[in-house]
Amino acid sequence: MKDLQVQIDSHSGFCFGVVYAVEMAEEILDERGYLYCLGDIVHNDEEVARLTRKGLKIIDHGDLFGLRNEKVLIRAHGEPPATYELALKNNLTLIDASCPVVLKLQNRIKNSFDKGEPIYIYGKHGHAEVVGLLGQTNNQAVVFQDLSELDIARLPKNLTLYSQTTKSTDKFYEINQTLNEAGISVSTNDTICRQVSNRDKELRDFARKFDKIVFVSGSKSSNGKVLFKACTESNPNTFFVSNPDQVDQEWFGKSETVGICGATSTPMWLMEQVRDRLLSF
Repeated sequence: MKDLQVQIDSHSGFCFGVVYAVEMAEEILDERGYLYCLGDIVHNDEEVARLTRKGLKIIDHGDLFGLRNEKVLIRAHGEPPATYELALKNNLTLIDASCPVVLKLQNRIKNSFDKGEPIYIYGKHGHAEVVGLLGQTNNQAVVFQDLSELDIARLPKNLTLYSQTTKSTDKFYEINQTLNEAGISVSTNDTICRQVSNRDKELRDFARKFDKIVFVSGSKSSNGKVLFKACTESNPNTFFVSNPDQVDQEWFGKSETVGICGATSTPMWLMEQVRDRLLSF
């Protein structure tokens, strides 16, 4: 026996936006046995598989065009206006589980667009949330993942800056400072979700307390990649797994302390399964 001392990070697990979406889906699944969801409800294959077994049917935007007279869940990432327009046309009932933080950001970007402001969005190209944000501007806003993508000398002298809700707060303000130093007047809108952005520091502090860290996340999760990197910087003995079967007992020595943590898309039940496997060694 390895006799490992194992602890799960109490701050890890679903953010409130994902909790809201999953609870809404489960309520409807319990009532009617099936529900369509536009895109993965969360970027975690294990949680998607659990809900699929309960009757959740994952569809994409192509499928939506052919769907009629059904209920469709909008996940926490939100959707562009075109999705709502199509739903009306196809007599679809949208169960809107868009995160309130995302909805607030969408509204602010729409107001800026209506005023004719040049809008720049710090975010990941093609990310579901960013697609929804772009939709508020008829896809006219400029999205960038790094300042190196922009020709600063050719930027408008006055612009409006937004960010995807899950980006780094520090990086966002670095971008703001760089633009200001270049003589650009920036109307800065900090709409980053603090429940997500604060995870970085919390995880770094957590990771330092243990001999080894097991980070649990889906491979598709952008947030998971960022937080895993934060863990490895604080504790090089950090291992990435997506399910309990990937945990290798050869990683651990006798009586070591092991911390378990995860992304905002990682369900607590999955981290508990990882804990139980570790305790079985």
